[in-house]
Amino acid sequence: MTTPPLNLLVDAGTEGIPIHAVAADQYDSWLAGQAPRTKSWLASLNFKAEAGAYVALSGDDGALSAVVLGLGRGDDPWVTGSLAKSLPKGTYRIASVAGGPKDFPTWAALAWALGGYSFARYKTDATAQRAALSWPKDCDRAYVEHAVRGATLARDLVNTPAADMLPDALEHAARALAKEHGAAISVITGDELLAKNYPMIHAVGRASAVAPRLIDFSWGQGPKVTLVGKGVCFDTGGLDLKPASAMALMKKDMGGSALVLGLAQMIMGLKLPVRLRVLIPAVENAVAGNAFRPGDVLKTRKGITVEIGNTDAEGRLVLADALTEAVAENPALLIDAATLTGACRVALGPDMPGIFTDDDQLAADALNAAKQTFEHLWRLPLHAPYRKMLDSKVADINNAGDSPFAGAVTAALFLKEFVPAGIPWLHIDTYAWNPADRPGRPAGGEALAQRALFALIKARCAN
Repeated sequence: MTTPPLNLLVDAGTEGIPIHAVAADQYDSWLAGQAPRTKSWLASLNFKAEAGAYVALSGDDGALSAVVLGLGRGDDPWVTGSLAKSLPKGTYRIASVAGGPKDFPTWAALAWALGGYSFARYKTDATAQRAALSWPKDCDRAYVEHAVRGATLARDLVNTPAADMLPDALEHAARALAKEHGAAISVITGDELLAKNYPMIHAVGRASAVAPRLIDFSWGQGPKVTLVGKGVCFDTGGLDLKPASAMALMKKDMGGSALVLGLAQMIMGLKLPVRLRVLIPAVENAVAGNAFRPGDVLKTRKGITVEIGNTDAEGRLVLADALTEAVAENPALLIDAATLTGACRVALGPDMPGIFTDDDQLAADALNAAKQTFEHLWRLPLHAPYRKMLDSKVADINNAGDSPFAGAVTAALFLKEFVPAGIPWLHIDTYAWNPADRPGRPAGGEALAQRALFALIKARCAN
C-alpha cells in the first residue's frame, strides 16, 4: 500500500519559503503594504487572488523567495491542494493569512498532503518530486494525520486492480487495520456462510475462484456505531453481464468497504469514545456454472425471499445479510456505504453521494456535518409508494424490478426492508472515484464524505 503522504508535512518551524495566503476581498489592502517590485510583478501577471492561484516571487539573487497564494472568497479548503506537486521541491511555510476558510491551518495541511497522494504501486519508476509544508501554527495535527491515513487507505483499496484486491486481499487489509488498533476481528468464509445463515453473501460470491466472506471487526467502548460497507471486489454483472464500457471501472465496486475502512482508521486513530463495529460482505460477482441466475428465488438471513430480477443488482443482496446482522445489536447509529446505483450518479454526478434515511434529524445532522467539512451530500427520498416497483409474483420482493425509474430510490427501499423502524440508519450511495484531477483530489479512488461521516459520528455519539 501507498505510504500516507504525511512526509510532505514537516517540523520546520520558521524555516522554509514563506507563503502569503490572501483572500480576494483582502488583496488590495494586502498589496498596498508590499514592496514596489512585488506590486509591479503581481500587476504584470494580472493576479486577482482567485482560489488556488499562486505566484512565485524571486529575491534579488533570482532565487525563489516567497509565494503569494489566492484564497478567493475564503471558502475553498483546497487552495493548497495542488502545491505539493506544482511548486519546486523544497520546504514551505504559511507565513501570513488574510481571510480564508475557518480552521485554515488545518485545511491547508490536509489539502497539501492529500494533493501529494499518488498511486504508484505498478509504476516501474515511482520517483516523484514533491514540495513539503511546515506544519502550520494552530493546525490540528492529529486530525490531519488520521484523515490523511484514512483517505490514503481508502484510495489505495479502490485503485488496486481486482487481480490484487479480491475478497482475500480485502480481508488482509481489514486484518491489518484491526491489528494496528487492537480490534477483535472474525471472518466467515465460503460454505461456512451457509452454515451460519448468510445465504445472499454466499450466493453472490460463490462463482468466484476466491471464496466470499463476511469480515467483522469491533473496537472500543461507548455508544454502538456500526458501519457496513459493500465489498464487491469486482462486478462482472454476473449472468446479466455488463458491457465492456460498464465493466472497466468495476474494481471500484468495493468503494463502500474502502470508505468504511478509511473511516474506521479515523475513528480508531483519534480514539472516539464509541463501540465501533465494521461489517464488510466481500465477494466477487463472477460468471461460472454455479453463478446465481435471473429468476432464481433466494432466501436472506432475515428470512425474506428474493426473486432475482437482475444479477447485476448484487450489492443490495450482500448488504441485506450484513444489515440483518448489524441491526441485531440495536446500534445507536448504523451507516452503510455502497457504490450501489448508476441512477444516483445520473442524478447527482460523481462528486456528491446521495443519502437516504427516514430519520429527519439524522439527515439534518449528516448534511450539517458535510457543510462543516466542505464535503458534498444530498438527501434523496425513501419514497414509500415506489416500493411496489419491487413487488414479485413468486417471492417476497424482487431485487431489481422491471421499472426504468427511480433506481437509486428503489435500491434504498430494498435495503430498508432489512432495517427495522427505530434504528437510526443512513444509507450512502457513492461513486468512490474522482474522474479528473482537482486540487487535493487526484483522479482515481476517493473516500467521498469520509470526513463528513467522522464529524457526524463524533457529534452524535462521541460527545
